Amino acid sequence: MRIDDSGKRTKVWLDDDEADTLQRTLDKQAWERGIAGMLMLRCGLRSEETTTVSPGDVERDKDGESWFLEVQGKNTKGGEKTTRKAWLPDDVERELLKFSRERGIEDDDPYLPYSPRTIQNWITNASETGAADVLAESDPSEDWEHVSSHDLRRHWAHYHLVEERVAPRVMMSIGGWSSYSAIEPYLTEPSTTNIIEEMSAVQN
Repeated sequence: MRIDDSGKRTKVWLDDDEADTLQRTLDKQAWERGIAGMLMLRCGLRSEETTTVSPGDVERDKDGESWFLEVQGKNTKGGEKTTRKAWLPDDVERELLKFSRERGIEDDDPYLPYSPRTIQNWITNASETGAADVLAESDPSEDWEHVSSHDLRRHWAHYHLVEERVAPRVMMSIGGWSSYSAIEPYLTEPSTTNIIEEMSAVQN
């Protein structure tokens, strides 16, 4: 985990193991919290977007194999919200289907009928019941105390752009960034793995 506190808002860059740990913690706390974690960590949704998507927003592509999730979200250029198709991994689609069936969620009803603040508090809050707060209790470094809900989306973007080298234009489309300048910070930040690989190659 790397912490960037050079700006007004502290940014946290989670690695894959830390993202998995956070997801498992959310899963243990409640099914709803696990769903929120998957939507942010695996689909790149903002916390407020997790409260609006419904079973009716799930779409199978014409190839018969791929899934998308229609999301109305922030316009990074300003103005009215924009609609995008977020990439929906197969296992997340299956979990959403199981969740909606067992909870009796109708096509037009949101999976998570909560406020964005509630979703954010599932990650961290003052009463220390958020997943990051729970993890911070057993972490001597106390790094988890800096994690916010937006850091889940940050991990998703950074992982795909830097680790998997997905084209920025593709990420802009499925992540809801209207300009290259909005996504550039995720693209230019090296991962710990990148740093180790590059510097190990030149240290001898």
